[in-house]
Amino acid sequence: MLYIHGAGHYHPSNVIDNAFLESLDIGTTDDWIIERVGIQKRHTVMNLNDIKTTHNRSVGESQVQINSAQMGAKAITMALARAGISKDEVGMVLAASCSPTYSLPANACVIAQACEIDAFAVDISSACSSFAAHMHFLNNMQAAAVPDYVVCVIPESWTTTTDYSDRRTAVLIGDGAAAVVVSKKHVAAMKIKHTTMTSNPEAWEKVQTKTGHHFFQEGLSVQKFAIKKTIETFKLLAEQSALPLNQHYFISHQANLTMLKSVCKKLKIADEKHLFNVDQYGNCGAAGAPSVLSQNWDQFKAGDHITLVVVGAGLTWGGMQISVDETNQTSSGANHAA
Repeated sequence: MLYIHGAGHYHPSNVIDNAFLESLDIGTTDDWIIERVGIQKRHTVMNLNDIKTTHNRSVGESQVQINSAQMGAKAITMALARAGISKDEVGMVLAASCSPTYSLPANACVIAQACEIDAFAVDISSACSSFAAHMHFLNNMQAAAVPDYVVCVIPESWTTTTDYSDRRTAVLIGDGAAAVVVSKKHVAAMKIKHTTMTSNPEAWEKVQTKTGHHFFQEGLSVQKFAIKKTIETFKLLAEQSALPLNQHYFISHQANLTMLKSVCKKLKIADEKHLFNVDQYGNCGAAGAPSVLSQNWDQFKAGDHITLVVVGAGLTWGGMQISVDETNQTSSGANHAA
């Protein structure tokens, strides 16, 4: 059993709204964006004037106003406060990113240093499915092999690899970070009961970011795949509990709102059970789903069930079935996006 003691999130201050994208003169409008992906705005680590001037045609050309490690540290700080534990109690830091700042060392080491955590640090990355990879990995380890508390952190500076002359990806991507504090030894109200993770390596070329290049995906085929696998995985996980499917909170990879609504319609998930933030923050890669969990941290109560499903490059998909067994008293009172 894996227990979640705290969750945190962070989004940078610079906002790319649909009016800003219109101003780039790339053949897009607010109506076009809302109709296709349902996203109103996204946040970026980059300078907005740089994006206007260069469209980020050369990766790394635009100025970064907050780095990946700093974002990760902010999410970790919130998660630790909610968990009520100190940095000294953390025995392991797991990290992942769709846009890692360094090829080496492990970005977990860079993030741990930024957060002043002295612990074993390692990357376990599976693109947008990384949160599920972290939870599945830890859930299947023997408790004796895992430190008392583990921090899993995912900072995404994904806009830095986005081509803002290409409206297909420019309208989607945002930046943000998410973190959770978990334990196999110390009980918490929120626990992960079941995890799953699967890959189809034959299709890896469909979603990729070649080192030093822009993010690329075969949009339509990837979306169809994501819808299919999200539905299949939700059913697989939800059936592990005694509750009907429509009584589960649903959190998924925050790819785009149109896709998520299609999934909810097919699964008959009520609007009040669908938790999302993609409309306000865009597709923040692997940080998307856990940031939704963090933003709704204060609303979960005893008896709640959360089915979280993610799909990403690889192609890889997975998820977890989460339950809340008692009143969640680990919150710091923060329930907002930074």
